[in-house]
Formats: sequence, structure tokens, C-alpha cells
Amino acid sequence: MSPATFTSIQFERPSDDVQREDPFFVPERDESGMRALSDLTSRGVNSTSSALAQSADHVRSFFEMLRAELGFYLSCLNLRDRLTAKGGPVCFPDPASPVPADAGHARLSARGLYDAALALSLDDGQAVGNDLDADGRQLIMITGANQGGKSTFLRSAGQAHLMMQAGMFVPASSFAASISTAVFTHFKREEDVTMEMGKLDEELDRMSVIADQITPGCLLLCNESFASTNEREGSEIARQVIRALTEAGIRIIFVTHLYDLAERYYAQHDPATLFLRAERQPDGRRTFRLPAGEPLPTSYGEDLYQQVFGPADQAHTARA
Repeated sequence: MSPATFTSIQFERPSDDVQREDPFFVPERDESGMRALSDLTSRGVNSTSSALAQSADHVRSFFEMLRAELGFYLSCLNLRDRLTAKGGPVCFPDPASPVPADAGHARLSARGLYDAALALSLDDGQAVGNDLDADGRQLIMITGANQGGKSTFLRSAGQAHLMMQAGMFVPASSFAASISTAVFTHFKREEDVTMEMGKLDEELDRMSVIADQITPGCLLLCNESFASTNEREGSEIARQVIRALTEAGIRIIFVTHLYDLAERYYAQHDPATLFLRAERQPDGRRTFRLPAGEPLPTSYGEDLYQQVFGPADQAHTARA
């Protein structure tokens, strides 16, 4: 019988001074031994490959996250350069601790606050900034002339809060505010194209969704909410919503043309409520500034009528 052939696998064991080789022999025809050796080899290779794959995934995930974060910071720098090139001021905000449940110590003050999106869209000139002193105020009610800058100011306040809490600069000369646990918006929308519900139904449905999620310390921005019904009903709905939310410790900035709503709140002389009014010059020109002011029974819609149809005497002459 011819001598059996063997497969030799040698393992090296390092020592302090010499390398010693201990041979490990598997007969060539020992199928079970070869399978066992193959299994051991596969386990070792599998563990090594798994560790290598995990390491590669971790490294790739790190660079993907780094790319996203660097992209965010580069975008911030690009935005800052665009705004400053248009002459708009920017500042680092002064964030305060989250507001307590009563919101009596909430901070909100600004100088030269403006809408960054509007500033970027203007070809000539720069956006008008507004000052705000609303420390300790839980409700800010904004009234005044149509196209006077109310909705723009509301957007600028929301932008400033989001940018501050994202660690960014703010489009203003100075800005200080309490941290909000969340920022909610309730802006009017166009008619439902599916005709499944009316505008008031749609507004109430969205407000119900907000009420289910909003918590003390949040900020709610409302733009002409509940104006889709008559003034009496819209004012009563808005009063109940505002009362319930403010009692729950939620801050609200509310833009409205509902004079009945604004006048009743103004008559209460509540120190926690601030009233701003879009400024209008005697000639009808809008300055887009919102100083503190008492609500007026008119929003000067006649100015818009004259812009579209011309003065009343001209319209009468045209009809004649």
C-alpha cells in the first residue's frame, strides 16, 4: 500500500526570541476533517468580513452625516452672504430657557426683524425691519391695514424662532426669545378643490389637529384664522380657541381683521396681551411697520379698491 498523503497546515506562534512552527496535518482523504477545517475557516473569514463590513458602514455613515452637516453650515454661510449683500442685518440670537406653563416670564424682543425669504426675493431695496418688545406677553394680536405687512411680520417671527433653535443666525439687528418646544402655524388656505368640506370646516379641522398635538411652551402662529365665516361667529370661535390655548400655557401671535375679536381683547387691558397695528400714512401709503396701537374698525380695504378700480369719481365717469 502506498503511503498516505497528508495536507499540512502550519501555525506560527510568536515567542520572545524565536518563531516556532507547529504543523497541523489533515489527511488528504479525511473528508470529515476537511469539512471541519473548512467550517472553521469559514467562521473565521465570516467574522473578519462582518467586522470589516461593519467598519466600512460606520465610516461611510460618518462621512454621509459629515456631508449633511457641512452642507447645512455651508448653506447657512451662503444665506448669510446673500442677506448681507442686500444690506440686511444678521445677528446671533439670545435664547432663553423654555417658558413655564403660565408663560409670564417668556421672552420675545427684536430690533430690525425682517422676513429673510422676502429679502431674497426683492430685486431692488431691502425688506423693512420691525421692532418688537413682547417680554412676558402671551398673546400678540396684530391688526391694521390690508397689505400693511402683517403676514410678513408673522412669517419673520416664525423664521426667527426656527433659525434660533437650529443654532443659526437670525435676520435682525438683535433677537432674544424663549425656547419653544414646538412651533405650529394656522394660515388660511384656498377653497378645498375636492369640495369635501367648506373653508370653515377645513380651518376647524386643522385647528383640531393642532390642539391634539400642541403642549405648554409651544408657539402658535395664526394668520386670519376663522375669517371664512361672518365676523360675529368668527370672533366667538377665535375667542374660545385663544382662551383655551393661553390657559394651557401656549403663546400665540394672531393676525386678524376681526375687529370684534381684537376690540374685546383690547378692552380687557390684559398686561399679557400686546397689540400691534400695521401702519398707514394719511395718503394711503404703507410703511410696512407695526408699532403698538389700538385696533381700528377698518382695514382700509377702500385703498385696495381704488388701486384696482381707481378713485370713486373716475369709476363713476367711466360708467357714464
